[in-house]
Amino acid sequence: MSKKSKSSYLVGFVVMIGICFAVFLVYKKLFSKVKLKDKNHTYIFIERSDTFDDVLSDINSEGIIENPQSFEWLAKEMDLDKNIHPGKYRILNGMTMRQIINLIKYNKQEKIKLTFNTQIHSMDEFIEYVDDKLEISDSEIEDFLSDEGKLEQMFGLDPENCFALVVPAVHEISWAVSAVDFFTILKVKYDKVWNASRRSQAKRSGFSVPDIITIASIVQSESSIESEQEKIAGVYINRLNMNMPLQADPTLKFANKSFNDRRVYNVDKAINSPYNTYKYKGLPPGPICLVNQQAIDATLNFAKHNFIFFCAKPSLNGYSDYSSSYSQHQKFASAYQRTMNKMGVSR
Repeated sequence: MSKKSKSSYLVGFVVMIGICFAVFLVYKKLFSKVKLKDKNHTYIFIERSDTFDDVLSDINSEGIIENPQSFEWLAKEMDLDKNIHPGKYRILNGMTMRQIINLIKYNKQEKIKLTFNTQIHSMDEFIEYVDDKLEISDSEIEDFLSDEGKLEQMFGLDPENCFALVVPAVHEISWAVSAVDFFTILKVKYDKVWNASRRSQAKRSGFSVPDIITIASIVQSESSIESEQEKIAGVYINRLNMNMPLQADPTLKFANKSFNDRRVYNVDKAINSPYNTYKYKGLPPGPICLVNQQAIDATLNFAKHNFIFFCAKPSLNGYSDYSSSYSQHQKFASAYQRTMNKMGVSR
């Protein structure tokens, strides 16, 4: 082989080595893996208003990308700038840049689990819970709930009784869901409970849907036993029909924010609140807790009887003693109070 050939071969070999090295460097940059310190994953949150630059900034702020310039180049090559989906994304230790980009591009976000249960007692608690879990701010929720037109159109409710729109359920929702979409999701559950049959039954009872929900919330707070709920609903409906005060202890607990108290005293009845059913006749403005379907059905199917008083049995077995005279009721109440005193229950 001539010197010229050897020289050409050597140059070609060096060039090939250079190309391979360059390819290796590119490969290393593009397929380098995320390395998280002392944890298996982290999260990035893409807001509804975020731009492509915002997304890049959010990812870079986590310090998980070794070469931000390479990430930006690859993200544009993969059209991420045209396919940004707001939400919460889990970045796993060991992910490549391509995997992170595909996570966002194909909207593989991690949904937020919201659990609405009977431990949520008020709209304020509901708003605080949602505000803490989702991108939606408390002001966005409050704006929606103060819109009489939207509430009437979607739920047949008004700002005063809007707590009735929340049905106990578990939802898996995008972290970045809008306020309108969020309440549309809630409406699906609401309409499932308040179908045509239950709406018709409420109408036949002479009470509106919001009224039934409010009564059911009190009934549910009194007992979890379905047969008892039907009898207790009958007591409260008898009182309403007789224009008697409801005198429902759970409404006092609600007014005084003493939800876990087991006993109510005369001092508790002094509070000046529309939820004080000892002080004001009729129904309180709205429900005192989230109401499950069993309590709603028990209220719609309330027992027809002549009782206007009830008191928990001294055996504390979940059942009550019912009476149509105050003198009989006092006897039942005294027996119950003796048991509570003997057990040392003061609140």
